[in-house]
This record gives sequence, structure tokens and C-alpha cells, in this order.
Amino acid sequence: MDQFFFVLSKLAWVFLSPINLILLGFMLGTLLLLLGWRYGKTLLVLSSLLAGSVMSYPVGDYLIQPLEKRFSAPATLPLDIDGIIILGGGEDLPRSLSWGRPELGLGGDRYIGAKELADHYPNAPVIFTGGSGSVQLQNTAGEGNLARELLTKLGIAPERLIIESKSRNTYENFNVTQPLLPKADGTYLLVTSAFHMPRSVGIARKAGINVIAYPVDYRSNSDDIRHFDFDFFDHLKSLEPAWKEWIGLSVYYWTGKTSEWFPKAD
Repeated sequence: MDQFFFVLSKLAWVFLSPINLILLGFMLGTLLLLLGWRYGKTLLVLSSLLAGSVMSYPVGDYLIQPLEKRFSAPATLPLDIDGIIILGGGEDLPRSLSWGRPELGLGGDRYIGAKELADHYPNAPVIFTGGSGSVQLQNTAGEGNLARELLTKLGIAPERLIIESKSRNTYENFNVTQPLLPKADGTYLLVTSAFHMPRSVGIARKAGINVIAYPVDYRSNSDDIRHFDFDFFDHLKSLEPAWKEWIGLSVYYWTGKTSEWFPKAD
């Protein structure tokens, strides 16, 4: 069932990704227009309006900000914890494998956050969880190897690391990692992207893992900075993950993989 869910989620995203939807709208609209169907013109107009909106203004901020504001890092860190959990996703696995050196992606701030906490808690184990989320790049153990190399280069002692590289999505992150935790009923600081924190905390709670959110990798702009700038690629950095995360929250809740639809801080 987990394999079916993993493959189906990847196939579904091909058609649900905002940029793919826009491109498919142009392609289908053009095809219908060539076939003489009047709906082709309507679809092209709608696709153009959507593309123009995304290009001219960071509309994705309005989708991603509720996710990013749901959890905040503790104003005061706890005196003691049992470990630091960092979710995979900050690595750029295809480029790392292609060029033979560790490359970070947009979520690379997860490593900075883990380093900050590792310095604050010099005796706490650092637990990385994340295999490849790509259907084509399974069984490479690449993300685990990259995580070990990156974390040690940041100055975290290898003996502190617990590396899990078999999980392929957030649900598997926690369920595969749970048996590896140093203390089953312990307290763990959780490092992942701010927009991804609600779903991550919900899954952790469902798995019985006590986590404290430590969000990083914010993608939205504050109201006073947001403006029309016609930067299509930059606007996708908030729109794509936000749209995917809201879908993920809904699907994970409907399939019983998270404790509630939109988890919040206790």
C-alpha cells in the first residue's frame, strides 16, 4: 500500500503542479483551437490570465503564509532534549549524483537549522531521515550519504549522527525513524521547512513522537516587501510548495496519516 501511495502521489502531481497546469492549459487550448472547438479559446484566455497573475505578483505568498505562520520556533529553547530530527529535502540529489559533490536545494536551510541546534545541544544526537523522493532515483542511498557528508562538514561529529535513508515521503520519515530514536518517549526538536511543519508535526503526533517545531526555509515575503516585480520563477518558489502542501495536508488527513487536517501548536 505504501508503494502504491508513493507512486500515485508522484503521478498525481504531474497534473496538479501549478506550472504544469498552466502549460497543460496552453497545450490543450491550442489543440482544441486547431480542432475548431470554441472552448480552446476560452482555455487559452484562462491560462494566459493565470500565467500573467503568477508572473506579475507573488500570489503564492497568500497560500504559503498560513502554513509558515502555523508554528514558530520556541522563544526559549528547552533545557534538555533527546535529539534533533532533520527531515530530508534540503539536498539536490540529481545534481549531487551528476557532479559527484553535495549540492543543496531550496530547502538547504534545514542544515543550517540543524547546525544551530547541534551547537546549542552539544550532546544531543542528530537524526536525519530521508531517502529519495524521486521514482527514478530509488535505492541510491544518496540523500543519506549526502546528509552525512554535509552535516560532518558543518562540524557535527559523525558519532552523533543517526542516518535513515529508506523513507520516501514525510509519512515514511517518521514511521521508519521511530524505531531508531534513542528514547521512544523522548522530546525531539524537529527541523524542516516552515511551510512543511504543520503536516510534519501532525504525522509525528500520529506516530507518537513528541516533537518541538523549529521551522526554517521561509519562502514568503512580508506585506511591506511584496510588490509587482514580474519574476515568474521566484513566484513559483512559494506557489508550488504551498499548493502541494495544502493538497498533502488534505490527502494525509483523509488517509489517516496525520492526527488532524491542519495541526497547530499545543
